[in-house]
Amino acid sequence: MIVVTGATGNVGGALVRILAADGAQVTATSRNISAADVPDGVRHVRSDLADPDGMRTVLDGAEALFFQSGTAAHLIDARAVLDAAKAGGVRRVVLLSSQGVGTRPDSASHGVVGKAIEDAVLDSGLDWTILRPGGFASNSYAYAESVRASRTVAAPFGDVGIPVIDPSDIAAVGASALREDGHTGQIYELTGPALVSPKQQAEAIAAAIGEPVQFVELTREQAREHMTQFMPEAVADTTLTILGEPNDAELRISPDVERVIGRAPGTFADWAARNAAAFR
Repeated sequence: MIVVTGATGNVGGALVRILAADGAQVTATSRNISAADVPDGVRHVRSDLADPDGMRTVLDGAEALFFQSGTAAHLIDARAVLDAAKAGGVRRVVLLSSQGVGTRPDSASHGVVGKAIEDAVLDSGLDWTILRPGGFASNSYAYAESVRASRTVAAPFGDVGIPVIDPSDIAAVGASALREDGHTGQIYELTGPALVSPKQQAEAIAAAIGEPVQFVELTREQAREHMTQFMPEAVADTTLTILGEPNDAELRISPDVERVIGRAPGTFADWAARNAAAFR
């Protein structure tokens, strides 16, 4: 049995589908999961990583755990969750962490909290693999409403590109690490195959929906005002720095996706074409 936390997210949902298609026995779990969120034959259980005692019934009898803390990372006692996993029989854990643990270690939002969870995994006594993806292609869902309403994409730093990654590629790497030998003790940096700027993302979305899409440049201040409506100020500030002034490590295109799954990661245009319905 493989337990996938965050199973309604962009990575977790894709991972559940990959594992189920390969015939694995899967328990998909998140706070609000329902039968509609999982393929036929997949067990689904509502749970909260912030309640490690409640996780025990989810983890009982499992052999492997895909552990992602998401935006609630600061609320989670990772060591308690991993203790519950070990008590349930888990011997292998794959952690979805963040590139920021390595590239922004002094950032409370991107580095410090993530490093504490990574340290808990390293100290757990389990066979571990850590995934550190950069920016997600699916972050562009934030443009969906404006594209549908006015065929516009508004963002700062229009010409600054970073190698965003398709969440399905993160899931494919996670599936390999959960089911195959040879990944224990590895930290994989996961990126897309090329730098993609917000303007180029707008162009790819336009191509995907077959309609022109106008790019509107925001100032950093305008973007910050919008972002702080749904995320802490520290997270918004670090995110904007990464987007506007990426360091060399954040610009690096990693070979790890291809090393693990035997093919190059998909492009942003591939992701946009596959998800065009969200923007129509």
